[in-house]
Amino acid sequence: MATKVDGTGTGGPRNNGHEMAPLNTRARGDGTHGVTIMLSPPDRSSIGSREAAGLPDGDPERAAWSGKMQFFLSIIGYSVGLGNIWRFPYLCQQNGGGAFLIPFMIMLILEGIPLFLIELGMGQRMRLGALGVWNTIHPWLGGIGISSCIVTLFVAIYYNVIITWCFFYFFNSFRVPLPWANCPQLNGTDVPECERSSETAYFWYRTTLDASPSIEEPEGFKWWIVLCLLLSWTVVFFIVMKGIQSSGKVVYFTSLFPYIVLTIFFIRGITLKGAGAGLMHMYTPKLEKLFEPTVWLDAATQVFYSFGLAFGSLIAFGSYNTPKNNCVRDVILVSVCNAFTAVYASVVIFAILGYKATVGVDRCISVNKHILMKHGEITSMDIDNTEYERVMHGLDPVLTANWTFEHCSLAEQLDSAAEGTGLAFIVFTQAIVQLPGAPFWAVLFFTMLLSLGLGSQIGILEGMLCTIFDIDIFKRISKPYVTGVVCIFCFTVGLIFTTGAGEYWLKMFDSFAGTIGLVVVALMETIAVIYIYGHKKFTEDIYQMTGIRPGVYWQMTWRYIGPVIMFGILLSSVLSMILKSPTYSAWNGELGITETKSYPDWVLGIALAMIVASVLPMPLVFLLRRFQILKVDLDIHQGSIRRNETTASTKEMIDEDDDDDDDDFSGPALGGPVNVRSDSDEDDEDEPPTIGKMLSKQSSNNAHNTAPSHQSFQFKNQTHLTPNPLAASPARKKPFSMEVMDF
Repeated sequence: MATKVDGTGTGGPRNNGHEMAPLNTRARGDGTHGVTIMLSPPDRSSIGSREAAGLPDGDPERAAWSGKMQFFLSIIGYSVGLGNIWRFPYLCQQNGGGAFLIPFMIMLILEGIPLFLIELGMGQRMRLGALGVWNTIHPWLGGIGISSCIVTLFVAIYYNVIITWCFFYFFNSFRVPLPWANCPQLNGTDVPECERSSETAYFWYRTTLDASPSIEEPEGFKWWIVLCLLLSWTVVFFIVMKGIQSSGKVVYFTSLFPYIVLTIFFIRGITLKGAGAGLMHMYTPKLEKLFEPTVWLDAATQVFYSFGLAFGSLIAFGSYNTPKNNCVRDVILVSVCNAFTAVYASVVIFAILGYKATVGVDRCISVNKHILMKHGEITSMDIDNTEYERVMHGLDPVLTANWTFEHCSLAEQLDSAAEGTGLAFIVFTQAIVQLPGAPFWAVLFFTMLLSLGLGSQIGILEGMLCTIFDIDIFKRISKPYVTGVVCIFCFTVGLIFTTGAGEYWLKMFDSFAGTIGLVVVALMETIAVIYIYGHKKFTEDIYQMTGIRPGVYWQMTWRYIGPVIMFGILLSSVLSMILKSPTYSAWNGELGITETKSYPDWVLGIALAMIVASVLPMPLVFLLRRFQILKVDLDIHQGSIRRNETTASTKEMIDEDDDDDDDDFSGPALGGPVNVRSDSDEDDEDEPPTIGKMLSKQSSNNAHNTAPSHQSFQFKNQTHLTPNPLAASPARKKPFSMEVMDF
């Protein structure tokens, strides 16, 4: 990077070998002008500054994808997660079946895709993590990156617990018969708790979790879950310890294997009895549901979380791209793939659940036939269903009141499908038991869940670690050491999920830690890019990087529609928490059912503290930097011009004397070309850069700088001034020109 400075001073005192000349960008009265130059190290070069200086694209020391396929699979592995498997099918079922696809697709187009491009584009444009990007746009916005990192930390802590449970089920899937296929027996009879519930529910709540009666009764650590949690964090550590150099190789498995398994399950599922009934139940459109506001809210929320927006991970992934990567195409391809996966997984899930429901109805009818035979209403168990229905309708309700018939309804069986852990570990495992060769299908299913979970966890941690590594002090520490400390910390905190109340704590984290904070961060990201950085500048950046100029669709969704949708999600989430007392489902072993309980006040206090911790950094950093309260500010990235009486964080808040420094587009991170001019130069707006402007500014600088009085060459941050033999005589007292070359 070459930085040109015009002045008449000869250099002032150094500060740690980085500063030259006293700082005052206005005339000091003696006709001289001074400036402090913070020399920018090569590893923080930005796209714009390197292009403007005629240097190769990209950051030579920043990690980069080894190929387009690695980037695409990493994005797919991160975006396509467990929510596509165990939440989307449930939402379709509860919100109008096939009709739910209408609001889902509309919200995908109006909310998901535009914000996706904002995050991916800004990361690729600035080649920084979340912390660096928002500090670059404006120092007052630095809290967005901190909030994003805190929310990501909360989610990473509890998300790995789900992978822990998948490991436990995966290991048990190799047992024949499957341990959740039958109730354990005590003295030759089934355990009462299992008999009152079901085999799969008992294995989940008692064998796996050993669930306590409430969140206030943890009942100690469960050593088998602690060991699985340790294994889970160990696997994650070895995957992400070297950044994308190590995790980029794993994504070929974690991204592709789930599709292979889904296809195998699809082929098997559609050949099963009752698969058609399951699909008809799920996708039969109930158009009247579209008039319910909650359906649209569920669609918007599902799109928001299924993309993994506001975690900082998409910004990190984009920062590893080449400057000319077509991020618009990537966004559209990933969005289509995400939506396709959700629908495809729903078909697979409900085809198999249809089989499970049909088998359940057949069992129910068989029980009722036994009762009919016992009372002489039928003579054989082999009568067809038509004859069975005729006999049942002809019974006298008064005489049969004590015959304890079961109610056999396919619709009710299908309506019993759950979401989240209930779908994966109770409902679907029960369906797997009924498949021939059940252990094989169990191994496939939980390997798929492990792949999906690890793919998303890799992306979550990459976003957080990229932010950490963008802080200069951590760049001096080896990546594996920092990653190890983060994993150890997360494992230690995660021990709370290995107690008998572990599932209750996980639901609390899922309900509070990653909801309001994420939506606020996403809303602030949109405002920062579109209204502070400027939608015109961002549009120009996208055009310079991709050759595609975003049109009316992008402008309308960025500026108006997207923020309104996110504000609606935020408002409804806050009102829901205020008006509806938060509850959780606790296991009652005596009755063999789950009971709804309210969170105690001290748990709600912890939940509120997590929400505050997620949101507070944004206003806090704004106030500290707006009023220059901090005397020492963490320099998370270099390459800035700053006054002696200010800090890096107040660079954008200097008085209007600095308005004429329009060449300093870069802010504290981009390290763009800087030209300190005389007072007679025309004042321009101090705006964030676009690549096109940088190129034109550099050309202008080169055109006006043909005969410098001095030449300066910098090696290892030391500047040596060499007289130019062609320079004018000292008697003329012409201002010298100096170039600082940063290799």
